[in-house]
Amino acid sequence: MFKFLKYTYLPTIGLFTVVLLLPLLVDSSYYLRIATFVFIYAILVLGLNLLMGYAGQVSLGHAGFCGLGAYAVAIGPTYYGLHSALSLVLGVLATAIIAYLIGRPLLRLKGYHLAVATLAFGAIVFIILTNEVAFTGGPDGMPVPPLELFGITILGTRTWYWIAGGTLILASLAVCSLINSPTGRALRAIHDSEVAADALGIDIRAYKVLAFVISAVFAALAGGYMALFDGHVTPVSSSMMRSIEFLTMAVVGGLGSIVGSVVGSAFLVLLPQLLSSFQEYEHAILGGLMIVSMMFLRKGIVPSISSWLLRRFK
Repeated sequence: MFKFLKYTYLPTIGLFTVVLLLPLLVDSSYYLRIATFVFIYAILVLGLNLLMGYAGQVSLGHAGFCGLGAYAVAIGPTYYGLHSALSLVLGVLATAIIAYLIGRPLLRLKGYHLAVATLAFGAIVFIILTNEVAFTGGPDGMPVPPLELFGITILGTRTWYWIAGGTLILASLAVCSLINSPTGRALRAIHDSEVAADALGIDIRAYKVLAFVISAVFAALAGGYMALFDGHVTPVSSSMMRSIEFLTMAVVGGLGSIVGSVVGSAFLVLLPQLLSSFQEYEHAILGGLMIVSMMFLRKGIVPSISSWLLRRFK
């Protein structure tokens, strides 16, 4: 019973509590804006963590999927007169199809080869978005029309806070339920040993592709949210450095940890804000803190602290 609660309810209950109480504790729109960015990034990292932490597959190209979702909500309304919500849905669906088509051949690769192949995909998306100036605005990007639902224009930090926070809670519940299902057990078996999983009759390729598609959908959804929230999108959303940033969030927070996805996102979003007063030393200090965290919290922040607490109070 405890294991069922651990995988299915506790992370979602914790996130629900944080999302619900934070506006009561913080009265500044600035801090709520930062929290909204954390929630949006956490949605993407949650999907990436499913792929890496549970299926054991490395991806350095998820910024490409993020960029596809971001530009879908810009291009759809601007050039085709589509509703922003419909553009978001179509962008997510198109990303899922693309992820399936490229995932089937790419996921035959392993380790460094898979990492380089996914990195190449992200680079291709970035180059296309940067060079198609007439269609995407080039390096300067393009404006994103605001989201409208039932005749109401969705604007404002508080509104997007609840949208991003609510979506993160639902995404967390979905992932927690998935990893506690037979599919989740199959993914963990693949992560531990593909040879053993194959001996058990698990369709390794199908489960890898499934995890890859789900993570790509999360990335596209987060990219669409980010573009709608900002009101502007540039090819930076699909850059290689952005992919590395997403990967770092997942690793620092803790692979295989739902809460770790949120903590890792908060770590990478909040620290630059806190270190902004150091100006030219900001990046050096941030890099040093990340090195220290990886040295002493090798499993990631959440799994390492959880293991220490269990040993301490056992």
